[in-house]
Amino acid sequence: MAKRPVGAAFFDLDRTLLAGGSGPVFAATLKRLGVSTPRVPGQDALFRLFDLVGESYVLMQFARQATRRIAGLERAMVQAAAEVAADDVLALLQPYAAATLAEHRGAGDLLVLATTSPFDLVVPVARRLGFDALVATRFEVVDGVYTGELDGPFAWGPGKLDAVRAWAAENGVDVAASAAYSDSIFDAPLLSAVGRPVAVNPDARLRVLATLRRWPVRSLDVPSGVPSVGGVEPYDFVRTLARSELFPAARFTFDGIEHIPTTGPAIVAANHRSYFDPIALGYAIGKAGRNPRFLGKKEVFDAPIVGTLARALGGIRVDRGSGSDEPLRQAAAALEAGEIVVILPQGTIPRGQAFFEPLLEGRSGVARLAAMVDAPVIPVGLWGTEKVWPRSSKVPNVLNVASPPDVCIRVGAAVRGLARTAAVGSTRIDTERVMAAIMALLPNEARVRRDPSAEELARATPRGARPAASGPARVAPTRRLGGSLADR
Repeated sequence: MAKRPVGAAFFDLDRTLLAGGSGPVFAATLKRLGVSTPRVPGQDALFRLFDLVGESYVLMQFARQATRRIAGLERAMVQAAAEVAADDVLALLQPYAAATLAEHRGAGDLLVLATTSPFDLVVPVARRLGFDALVATRFEVVDGVYTGELDGPFAWGPGKLDAVRAWAAENGVDVAASAAYSDSIFDAPLLSAVGRPVAVNPDARLRVLATLRRWPVRSLDVPSGVPSVGGVEPYDFVRTLARSELFPAARFTFDGIEHIPTTGPAIVAANHRSYFDPIALGYAIGKAGRNPRFLGKKEVFDAPIVGTLARALGGIRVDRGSGSDEPLRQAAAALEAGEIVVILPQGTIPRGQAFFEPLLEGRSGVARLAAMVDAPVIPVGLWGTEKVWPRSSKVPNVLNVASPPDVCIRVGAAVRGLARTAAVGSTRIDTERVMAAIMALLPNEARVRRDPSAEELARATPRGARPAASGPARVAPTRRLGGSLADR
């Protein structure tokens, strides 16, 4: 059996893995530590221009000439400054960069940082990100002092491809079987040489080239499949324009919005009463200034128009029949990137009589996800959304502006003390605790098991079927699941 060619994943650094350039960070650190380096006229303006539009021929010629300007500088001082600067450089790391590196690591690719930046400056960054190798511009050193000459090619444009090919030849790597990520048209030689090119946050010319050659285009500040230009994604527009005040077909009450973290990861878990629930939750999370990532049924994502929109908004497709853990892995990656992930643990809207049951039963996804990633679980109780969009209807009632129904979204404090293991017993107990926290946010009437009318049953059933109602009205017993369900 023929062996699979050894492949690598080559990553550019500035404006690819990082949100901007590392140059200002290194320059500031060297100056702070008293390392005297010649200053280029208009250097700050050049840095800002690079962050805005990417590489240019003129800018890179300034970088090329920097080699001569550091003649006589001690290498040890630069290396020490690089260690200090690494934390500040890594603060610029794009949210989904680590997950992308992990994907290639899991696929068996070697990870190689391929950058024009000076080798000695980026060694600590490459090491902390777990790269297997570093291809960068090297400066000649004699007796611990830079001579002002290059030691090898200037790793830019065709020179970067030459350096990559030289490294690959020494390490038995097939460049054609490899991947490469870059933002710059000047990396077109490298991107053209690999079998899996990816344009990341591409400059204008690379975007055109990627479109013509059908290369994937990504932005590592958002999930794969979500477009982003200048750090702005579709949900930013939705959050700005889709406000609850602009939806006159319902009167909204929001309570506890302060429990939604304004930064960092969080899992939002809510009960499911209507197709309108994601919209109501989007309003609530938007009030906290956040963009949610929803886990949704595959039927939504497979729909021609709605599915495209759901993917563009960063939704995560769930095929419950497949038994795959891929949706949870995607959700975990989003959390590790500092996002808010929304899960409706019931999985689907209860039908008929089940819609009126006070005791909410949830699936284990929330608990399993909480065991994978250290993120708070925020419970949300939804009430009245079914009056806007009942289970029996294919579309919401947006015309009821004369007497709009009340919709209540109540956000609770994080559920504490969830297990950090995905063992069956732990996930069952944690799921019950999360569902109990959601039930505690619902009004008193939610805790009464009653005999609904035929009309109510029809509205809670797809296509308005009218199953026979049964069972006497009674109060559901309160279960103690990590805390009592006190009346609200």
